[in-house]
Amino acid sequence: MRPALVLAAGAMALSLGACSLLPKEEKKVDRATAAAAEGARDDGPSDKVANVRLITAQTPAVKTYRKIGAAYIYKKYPKRIYKGKIPPLVYAVVVTETDVDADGNVTGVYFSRTPSHAPEVAPMIAELIKAASPLPPPGKIGPHTYVDTWLWDRSGQFQLDTLTLGQRSR
Repeated sequence: MRPALVLAAGAMALSLGACSLLPKEEKKVDRATAAAAEGARDDGPSDKVANVRLITAQTPAVKTYRKIGAAYIYKKYPKRIYKGKIPPLVYAVVVTETDVDADGNVTGVYFSRTPSHAPEVAPMIAELIKAASPLPPPGKIGPHTYVDTWLWDRSGQFQLDTLTLGQRSR
């Protein structure tokens, strides 16, 4: 392997490792909708303590629903799915947290990871998720938070980590 390539790979590994040291930031996509769903009013600062969102434990049943939800999104947007392996250095990686009620209705879309270099991607993903609502009913799992990672190509096509075909090496 060439020394420059080894050095570049080492630098990339260090920078990616440093990302895990940064605090996670939760971003609401549609504040007005979320506030209305919670019966709250958005009148500015409040004396109330913010609600803490709890992510559903990733049990085998939740992981199975994740595959069902991802397959449903793929079926809803067949022309938007990136065919084959995603190229290296994918344009954007976005982690979504989608609140789903017992009937599969999307009640909120949040992000635990968004790319600062591609701020346009997260709102587009939120719109795709909302337009796909209702997702399949979660059955016995009941209302929960469906978590998935979107691998977004510059073309606007995507794969979900749950159903990804992997990444090309070159």
